[in-house]
Amino acid sequence: MNKLVVLDVVGLTPRLLEHMPRLRAVADAGFSARLDPVLPAVTCSVQATLLTGETPAGHGVVGNGWYFRDLGEVLLWRQHHGLVGGEKVWQAARRHKPGYTVANICWWYAMGADVDWTVTPRPVYHADGRKDPDCYTDPPELHDDLTAALGTFPLFSYWGPGAGLASSQWICAAAQRVMARHDPDLTLVYVPHLDYDLQRYGPSDPRAAAAAAELDIVLEPLLRAATERDATVVVLSEYGITDVRQPVDVNRALRAEGLLRVHTQQGMEYLDPWTSRAFAVADHQIAHVYVRDPADLPRVEKILQGLPGVAEVRHGLDHPRAGDLVLVAEPDAWFTYYYWLDDDRAPDFARLVDIHRKPGYDPAELFFDPAAPAAAKRWAAVALARKKLGMRYLMSVVGLDAGARAVRGSHGRLPDDEADSPMLLCSRAGGPARIAATDVKALLLELAGLYRSTS
Repeated sequence: MNKLVVLDVVGLTPRLLEHMPRLRAVADAGFSARLDPVLPAVTCSVQATLLTGETPAGHGVVGNGWYFRDLGEVLLWRQHHGLVGGEKVWQAARRHKPGYTVANICWWYAMGADVDWTVTPRPVYHADGRKDPDCYTDPPELHDDLTAALGTFPLFSYWGPGAGLASSQWICAAAQRVMARHDPDLTLVYVPHLDYDLQRYGPSDPRAAAAAAELDIVLEPLLRAATERDATVVVLSEYGITDVRQPVDVNRALRAEGLLRVHTQQGMEYLDPWTSRAFAVADHQIAHVYVRDPADLPRVEKILQGLPGVAEVRHGLDHPRAGDLVLVAEPDAWFTYYYWLDDDRAPDFARLVDIHRKPGYDPAELFFDPAAPAAAKRWAAVALARKKLGMRYLMSVVGLDAGARAVRGSHGRLPDDEADSPMLLCSRAGGPARIAATDVKALLLELAGLYRSTS
């Protein structure tokens, strides 16, 4: 049996690999393959496919979030593993080798998974509303071991205007420590750094190449540690980020047609999914549109087919969690969650980094408000001072339409250009030139020496 270290280097493409000699050395020793993702090509959906071999119709992860019809709520970025259906790669491995051990270092849906070591970002939510950086681990004593050695997990460099290299450095160091102390048979490591500047500036910007080069340096100790353990290294990505210019306000279009409704509290408007006849859960270049009455489907479909920036309107994804209609953006477009028509009526969370309350994904959280960046940074400094004094604070630094217009990279649709396609690299020779995300599970089992593919 062979040890495996699987690195999910988010956003890795052939275009970026040119700037990453240490990762190229992995492929030079073994092979590289084009990886064909599933639709939607977003983090949670593709990760679930890589681990189960199922499409979203099978594992049920139809996006980074969806409308929970039984709750009447839109929820994104949930963390519990119970949301992922299908047999996981380690469960298949244990059928061949009971006691097969697994470490999950920050892959999504980690909490509650039947693995041996878990590390995942998890803030401390104080009773007074404050939020402090931290992580969740299982077993619990792993938390104190990691934070004593590495410091507190740098949550504010994991997402938000301050997102950057520090979070990936911490994750890689945590993976090294777990490998050294516990020697898992399979180590899964999620490395998010390329997500940030590629969404901020686009892959064509020189800062994207610089981000790739600096991440390559950070990965070197982890790659060396894997080699010293004689582990097979697999490096893969979930999607490739492409250049975009056009935000598409699906919910505003539905509201203009009288299909989306809001309710108002203290002058702020909130999406009302219970009474809306149609609304969208925006997720990068994919949007799930939920239509309450099937009789409205033809009308909604016609409206959305005529909306600039929409390339395709599909009828669901063959799973009850999916929207009744699923929109795919044009290559240079992406979908906002915005539903208000006047910024003065936007809810207060719209200007915050608040991934759990927004009824859709918001890449504007990666910026200090472009309409007034200096004022946003001053406000952030005041908020941090209040936090240090133990006072309640709001980090109201995210732009609205100005923030949306600043976004230059997105993903979610299937790639048009091989240079922007996700990849799979392996340190062992003899692999395919092209592989579907649904076949990665079988490949990992084969590389581990537990299963021989017949394909």
